[in-house]
Amino acid sequence: MSNAPVRTVKDLMSLDGKTALITGGGGHIGLAVAKAFAELGANIALLDIDGEAAQNNADEISTNFDTRPMVIELDIAKDEALRKVPTQVAAQFGGLDILVNNAAFAGDKNLSGWAVPFHQQSIESWRAAVDVNLTSVFSLCQASAELLSSSASQGCIINMASIYGVVAPDNSLYEGTNMGNPSAYGASKGGLIQFTRYLATELAPHVRANSISPGGLWRNQDERFVKRYEEKTPLGRMGVEEDLVGAAVFFASDLSAYITGQNLLVDGGWTAW
Repeated sequence: MSNAPVRTVKDLMSLDGKTALITGGGGHIGLAVAKAFAELGANIALLDIDGEAAQNNADEISTNFDTRPMVIELDIAKDEALRKVPTQVAAQFGGLDILVNNAAFAGDKNLSGWAVPFHQQSIESWRAAVDVNLTSVFSLCQASAELLSSSASQGCIINMASIYGVVAPDNSLYEGTNMGNPSAYGASKGGLIQFTRYLATELAPHVRANSISPGGLWRNQDERFVKRYEEKTPLGRMGVEEDLVGAAVFFASDLSAYITGQNLLVDGGWTAW
């Protein structure tokens, strides 16, 4: 057993001096996670296909915390460029300690066959979802592995999955709306959860890998969908970005130093039925 002094919870939670790369850094979840990490002392790199959105999030973080995030505008489906990102981040901040794979494909107005019945779903949309939600994660984890393994404490990978990587969607929720949840989304998120387990064993003991599976997050959706969703959720509401912050901080910090290969469902009890 170690004779190291017992640290306080505050010490365990600290991300002081660590560097976190967050994909999907221009979005709502990316911002919430980045702000929490910045508050705890981390350097932040935000990667997003929408550079302007990522910069806006970086500016908000800089306004509230004593840090200036790095912004990387990139389509993560562009593999050659993606694989260069970890070294770019390390060159800016001196290393890479935390990788949050948060970017996700949830439809594209230029692609048909997404939020439609199964027989109308297109192979193009399927491939786009798998490329972004799964293949890009493989590439970025592979390119980041050596740097994460060199972290002064433990490297950390957090993959943002989904309840629909664990259970099938309830299509009755979407009736009468223009919403839907196609097969490619759940299949890619289920693959991501399994890939997380692989990483946890392959990269141990120097890197931990865990996934977070959010339930439905409120995005001003159709009122009919929201009502049905909340009625089926034990805690009686949809999630918000703040609900994911605790899970992200837990996995990124030494609060979870002996936890790897786990999938944490942050869903208000949705999958408990």
